[in-house]
Amino acid sequence: MKSIHFSCKKHGIRRRIPSIGLALVLLISLASCASSCTELERTSLLQFLTELSQNADLIKFWQGTDCCKWEGIGCDKNGTVTTVSLPYKGLEGRISQSLGNLTDLQHLNLSHNSLSGGLPLGLVSSSSIIVLDISFNQLSGDLHELPSSTHGYSLQVLNISSNLFTGHFTSTTWKGMQNLIALNASNNSFTGQIPSHLCNISPSFSVLELCYNKLSGGIPPGLGNCSNLRILKAGHNNLSGILPKELFNVTLLEHLSFSSNGLQGTLDGTHIIKLSNMAILDLGENKFSGMIPDSIGQLKRLQELHLNYNSMSGELPSTLSNCKNLITIDLKSNIFSGELNKVNFSNFPNLKTLDIMRNNFSGTIPESIYSCRNLIALRLSSNKFHGQLSEGLGNLKSLSFLSLANNCFSNITNALQILQRSKNLTTLILGPNFMNETMPDDTTINGLDNLQVLAIPDCLLSGKMPFWISELENLEILFLQGNRLSGPIPTWINTLGFLFYLDISNNSLTGEIPRALMTMPMLTSETAAHYDPRIFDLPVYEGPSFQYRKPIAFPKVLNLSSNKVTGVIPPEIGQLKALISLDISCNNLTGPVPPSIGNLTNLEVLDLSNNNLTEF
Repeated sequence: MKSIHFSCKKHGIRRRIPSIGLALVLLISLASCASSCTELERTSLLQFLTELSQNADLIKFWQGTDCCKWEGIGCDKNGTVTTVSLPYKGLEGRISQSLGNLTDLQHLNLSHNSLSGGLPLGLVSSSSIIVLDISFNQLSGDLHELPSSTHGYSLQVLNISSNLFTGHFTSTTWKGMQNLIALNASNNSFTGQIPSHLCNISPSFSVLELCYNKLSGGIPPGLGNCSNLRILKAGHNNLSGILPKELFNVTLLEHLSFSSNGLQGTLDGTHIIKLSNMAILDLGENKFSGMIPDSIGQLKRLQELHLNYNSMSGELPSTLSNCKNLITIDLKSNIFSGELNKVNFSNFPNLKTLDIMRNNFSGTIPESIYSCRNLIALRLSSNKFHGQLSEGLGNLKSLSFLSLANNCFSNITNALQILQRSKNLTTLILGPNFMNETMPDDTTINGLDNLQVLAIPDCLLSGKMPFWISELENLEILFLQGNRLSGPIPTWINTLGFLFYLDISNNSLTGEIPRALMTMPMLTSETAAHYDPRIFDLPVYEGPSFQYRKPIAFPKVLNLSSNKVTGVIPPEIGQLKALISLDISCNNLTGPVPPSIGNLTNLEVLDLSNNNLTEF
């Protein structure tokens, strides 16, 4: 059952979930029907249908006496119903008890619908059902003590995730579940403590997923008895205490996740060395302290390391270089320090994400990072790095996301000339850095064609708004605030057909507001003229905790405040009907406020203060 895998993602976030159908691939074979199903089975299925308020017109497809030929129904060679598979059908209403009359039903999948009410516990305690998946519905209620059974339950895989279930996992909830292998109860509202008795009941228990609930208390040492446990995920709960040493006796663990809890303590090197099969270790967003132990290098199969948002400190151990299968390293928001040169990043040919934002790392960027040819996202922001960027950075041909903000890098012209070789860059965040330098107005900077986000704020750069930005035809978001840019606001801005967020505040720009700005395509149309479904490779932060996961989440903004702009507000400003925020405060504007500004019905922020404007 090693391939059984679920994913814990919260409601309201698009979920990439390897469905429980992956388990079904191993367990289901829909054989052709040699004979018709029984009248009892046919009647029971129709009863299930009649108790639904929305049945996706299945009644049109469920015709005839042989239900083995109906959509979503599978039978064995004797014509006995063994499978009911109706995911993503838009079903609404309650799950009928009549499905319990299908005495040979082995696989029931009603996931990704809008079913409500309770879960008929007769299905859980069935003597035939092996796989039950009712995830992503609106089912509710407590899972009370299951009906007693003399023969025990056949259930091996139970997925009740992403519903509205409540209550505790009591010691009697799962009695009789001696065959249970995998349980996913994530994305519900379960309370109480993590059940520790499952492995005593079911010796083959392998997968336990309890993410996004309201569980509290400590991690039970009894989980150390789960000798076959491979996946243990209980992130986004209210757990506290330390990682019990007994947990490290589960040497088959491949995925351990307790992210977003209140756990504390240190990572004991003598314990962690036992988890030699670990592929994903996620302890982010807790209260762990201390250093990463040298023994981390013994986790040769490690692919993802998440220790973000803790209070861990010290230098990174050189032994991390031994984890040659690493794909993701996420250490952001800790107190790590020292130089990165102790880690040989050239040992990570598969590394795609390196995020060490908000630490105290210093020195220069190690040249070995530029050997990571598969690197997609690199965030080094808010550390103490210095120096010029190396030519080697241009070797990262797969790089899509780069943030160097809040360091002490120098020579912005050199940096941009190197970065133009990274043709796949979509997000480039450079400031604050390059303090008091000159913004390059170099027409040879022309290799950033795929940029969606360009941020060079708060660098005190002098010069003009550079013409090479006009060549970024895919640009959607531009941050240039907090510099010393002078000269007029260029008219070429309206040629950026996808630009919808422009912040050039706190500069020394002069002249009038160009009428060309009043025809910016993305700000004149209230419709989603360019719906960009892409998700950032890493969240883009605006402030310490405010983050965006995708470009379309940004509001439509025009911020020209705190410059030296003169003249009147163009009457055509009423054309920018898509604007959410308009800030032209702290300039030298004169004349009346044009009545057309009343056409901006989507505005949530309007600031015209500190000018010399008159009334309408």
